[in-house]
Amino acid sequence: MTGSMLSALAWRPFLDPIDAHGWWFLLVVPMSFGIAVVYRAVRMERLEGYWKRVLTLTAQIVISMILLGIASYLFVQVVVPALAPMPD
Repeated sequence: MTGSMLSALAWRPFLDPIDAHGWWFLLVVPMSFGIAVVYRAVRMERLEGYWKRVLTLTAQIVISMILLGIASYLFVQVVVPALAPMPD
């Protein structure tokens, strides 16, 4: 076996994570979709309109994460410097 084949067989997900530094933000969509699928499956009595509600909840989660990221950025860049200005 070659070295790359052995390293693929010995991959340990929590100790050797995937190198996703360039596109980590795209992983929010499948993660929020998975959360929405499980949450809706548990919370709904009848599965009528299930996929529509799953897609709606997925969009709500993704949009909320974007808005929370913008709010965090503005807080750190605008509010914190106004509260505790750095000495010149």
